[in-house]
Amino acid sequence: MHHLYNKSATKKATNLSVNSDLLTKSRQLNINLSATLEQALEKKLRIAEQNNWHNANKKAIDELNKYAEKNGLFSDAYRNF
Repeated sequence: MHHLYNKSATKKATNLSVNSDLLTKSRQLNINLSATLEQALEKKLRIAEQNNWHNANKKAIDELNKYAEKNGLFSDAYRNF
């Protein structure tokens, strides 16, 4: 199974620029900035990797769809819908 990233990798400090009002309100609500950023980055990374996979396999997917439209699926005889 392909893992998106190594979740046990060490943490690394970084500097970021954030809207000051957004930062103030987040801190007032005790929102964990590091965890929130990691969740957002993971979501973006997952979407980017899905898009990359789809683009890399688009030709094969299109060919399989054409084949299925022309010849049907091997399981058509067993479908109840």
